[in-house]
Amino acid sequence: MTNEKKTDIFISRLLENAEIQYTPNGSDIKEIQDALKTASKKGTGKIGFPEFVAISNDFILVIENKSDTEKQVLYQDDAQQILSSDKKAITDYAENGALHYAKEIINKTNFKKIFAFGCSGDEKHHIIRPLFVDESGCKLLEKIENFENFKENKIEQFYREQVLGETPKKILETEELIKKASELHEALRNYGQLGDKEKPLVVSAILLALADVNNFKSQQLTGDNIDTDGNKIYRSIETYMKKVDVKPEEKKQTVLNQFIIIKDRTLLNQIDDRLAKTPLKYFTEFIETNILHSIRANKKGDVLGSFYGEFMKYSGGDGQSLGVVLTPDSITELFCDLAELKVTDRVFDPCCGTASFLVEAMHRMVNMSDDEQQKVEIKSNQLHGIEIREDMFSIATTNMILRDDGKSNLTNENFLRKPTKELRKKKYTVGFINPPYSQAKGKDTAHLSEIHFIEHLLESLSDNAICIAIVPQSTMVGKTTEDKKIKKRILEKHTLKGVITLNKQTFYRIGVNPCIAVFTAHKPHDFATRCKFINYEDDGYIISKHIGLTKTVRNEERKQLLLDCWFDKKDTESKFMVKTTIEPDDEWLHSFYYFNDEIPKEEDFEKTIADYLTFEFNMVMQGREYLFENE
Repeated sequence: MTNEKKTDIFISRLLENAEIQYTPNGSDIKEIQDALKTASKKGTGKIGFPEFVAISNDFILVIENKSDTEKQVLYQDDAQQILSSDKKAITDYAENGALHYAKEIINKTNFKKIFAFGCSGDEKHHIIRPLFVDESGCKLLEKIENFENFKENKIEQFYREQVLGETPKKILETEELIKKASELHEALRNYGQLGDKEKPLVVSAILLALADVNNFKSQQLTGDNIDTDGNKIYRSIETYMKKVDVKPEEKKQTVLNQFIIIKDRTLLNQIDDRLAKTPLKYFTEFIETNILHSIRANKKGDVLGSFYGEFMKYSGGDGQSLGVVLTPDSITELFCDLAELKVTDRVFDPCCGTASFLVEAMHRMVNMSDDEQQKVEIKSNQLHGIEIREDMFSIATTNMILRDDGKSNLTNENFLRKPTKELRKKKYTVGFINPPYSQAKGKDTAHLSEIHFIEHLLESLSDNAICIAIVPQSTMVGKTTEDKKIKKRILEKHTLKGVITLNKQTFYRIGVNPCIAVFTAHKPHDFATRCKFINYEDDGYIISKHIGLTKTVRNEERKQLLLDCWFDKKDTESKFMVKTTIEPDDEWLHSFYYFNDEIPKEEDFEKTIADYLTFEFNMVMQGREYLFENE
């Protein structure tokens, strides 16, 4: 059993980490201090204090601790929605005691919005649950791992989402984005008769033209039969790509070749009687009004990538059959967190898709620097990508141009055909990869397995470079004999640092159970060193209707727990993280190494024996005593 002082120290440390000022055994607020003078949990009218009281914005935080997790809460109903209010429950149980103090403060002071926390256990095995209490009653909330969401700058959002049930602003913005994407998709199909691969290219071309705000406007598109709208857009793209200095020339031509559809497709350049203008002018006006402002306002996010994903979803396109799985912002951000990016890093993504990893890395690195020349260096020389598909390459280049730079080091090539010795000369310090999925269908395509992409990337990086991959969980198992051999080869030359099992809905509707694997390149694995295996399925994201996976405020504390454990700032129970040595033949996943490290209590043993005896008695009464006979 944990000493309650240890619980107090653990909770106080969490409050300090969240920069929440607290008072132990009382309050610095006179009105609350006076209320607690008659707040005895035994109902005697004498003094009574919770372990901690704090204030955050307009909210009071009341915290009651117990050493034993068995003393977390006592309910008075079978549905476990109503906390018992009898004296023993208030005295002996953390949540019941916290609720008692919250009610005392509400009844005796002008403070009417309180988060009451019942806390029990120690750093490794603990329960922390908030209750929201006001004059109307008490709302039970989900358990937390830290107090990140109760900081002054976050608590109001937590209150609105988790207590009032309001739809977060981000979800509303995403709903609007999806609505506009749907409208544009229908327009591209109905007025332009464009195929699934053609739609995002037309959008990218128009965005590039509109990016040259001083020289191109939708008003210039008049439907002229000689100098067509497509010619005007195409010329604007040519001019703008020269202006932003896209190099080399053959790369610029590759992108332009993908956009030639806008001037060659007659239907796009003829006035449509339904629109009283050309489809290209209609699309340009729509994008100018509804999309471009989102990209300009959201320099950090991969908006173009999000739109590409929406087009794929609406059209039921070829994404899954081609192994195209676009990376959500939550993952690109987490990759940068795990890599602990520095302004001096050289980042390489060999399957860059829409360039979402590079967009996030550029944003992260540029924001670290106050040196303008260094920012130019980051954009010009420290972000590198390869994309095999010409259409995706053009979209990636567009995406980077719209982010103000970083486009010079994208190439349209086959990564697996690039000699690793040649790539090693680039001195990449960070490798990010979301490789094509499910491409290895037999002997002829065995070299296209996800683990093979990881190995090729590791071989391409500098010594001690960080390599992070998001792949199906089956990759870490070893789907084939060849894949198992590659796993062994990887450990002979490189180090596995750990694997993070992700939310099954990370790639919404794709049907992939993903994980993140982190390696150190060109450092043979030390089999005496323990790797980290984390179950991050509960990441604070939820499925929202019509949107998919969306972030809630719970992600703040879940992500903080993940990073604290990953960087050895705290330990936690094995159901979240296991540290263990590994073998090449192991399944490199949390589920393979997980064990229950919580020591069973005597009453658990007694209950198990009682359950078994009850089962045996029932079987005997049914005439099935033979089940227990010894052979």
